[in-house]
Amino acid sequence: MTNTDKGQSTENKPLGEKAKEAAASVSNQAKNQAQGIADTVTTEAGNYAGQAKDAAADEVKSVASALRTAAEEMRSGSPQERTFSQIAEGLADASDAVRDKDLGEMVGAVSDFARRNPMVFLGSAALIGFAATRFAKASSHSTSHQPTYGDPDRSMERPVPADRSDFSGAGGVASSAIKTSQEGSKI
Repeated sequence: MTNTDKGQSTENKPLGEKAKEAAASVSNQAKNQAQGIADTVTTEAGNYAGQAKDAAADEVKSVASALRTAAEEMRSGSPQERTFSQIAEGLADASDAVRDKDLGEMVGAVSDFARRNPMVFLGSAALIGFAATRFAKASSHSTSHQPTYGDPDRSMERPVPADRSDFSGAGGVASSAIKTSQEGSKI
């Protein structure tokens, strides 16, 4: 009688079975490596998102602080003061929410806030845009400041009067009330 043992050694297995086992082994190794790489990428992306989230929370908090300062400098009880205060409070709350929630929760919270307070949301978005633009412009200035038109540091410059002799005979325009020494000798 023949013994049909399922645990045959690899020497006795046909070539097709050996190839299948080798392919399965390589496939499992590739899957494990791919899973390891995916886990690494996911972890790094989460770390990067966390850093970006914290930086965004800091920026939003600084904008809220600036709005509070601007509101304090306005006339007490004015509509602008109330609006700035309300936007500052909303931004401060958003900053705290950004720090305490993960990315998926934040997207839902921002969507809910925008639905509940569309005007405050749009006003906040506009102010953040203006602040970001001002920050970008301020960051782009070099240390060698070139004065421009309307620059308060620019001293009042007056045009230098042209030499009157430049106008005679050169096709230039001269006022009829002003006669140069050459014209005076011709008369």
